[in-house]
Amino acid sequence: MSIKKLPSLTFNAGEYVVYPTHGVGKVADVTKQNIAGSELELLVVNFDKDKMTLRIPTSKIQHVGLRKISDDKTMNEAFATLKGKAKVRKIMWSRRAQEYENKINSGNPVAIAEVIRDLYRNENIAEQSYSERQIYEQAVNRLASEVSVYSNCSLEEANKKLLDILAK
Repeated sequence: MSIKKLPSLTFNAGEYVVYPTHGVGKVADVTKQNIAGSELELLVVNFDKDKMTLRIPTSKIQHVGLRKISDDKTMNEAFATLKGKAKVRKIMWSRRAQEYENKINSGNPVAIAEVIRDLYRNENIAEQSYSERQIYEQAVNRLASEVSVYSNCSLEEANKKLLDILAK
């Protein structure tokens, strides 16, 4: 069994990044810190919305899935996914909810777009349950935060852009 060497990612202070389980954050600093007698190089990422700061050892960046903001190809694929027809599987809600949560926490914009597309309800269609609404809003917030950085617009404009795509 061979070990695949992934390309090393470098992040600079002031750059926006995506942490799969928390969404979009901003790199505050790359520092060295003495922890338990050994010196570690840490990437400090701030998540203003959650008022949270993560310190990630640079050696673990790829393991945790930290990545740069998506490129044009990935975002266009996510937008195309939103335009598609909803694919709701006929399994128990608890199982579907777990699958949706996993897709959201994957940090993949296309997978998050699938969740949004599948849970989107137009005004004239039946109401959503509370848990459906929670998961839908979590997915919209996660994708909108990345779209706002990608498009260099406000979070409100990004939300509107996503809803406009869904309404068509």
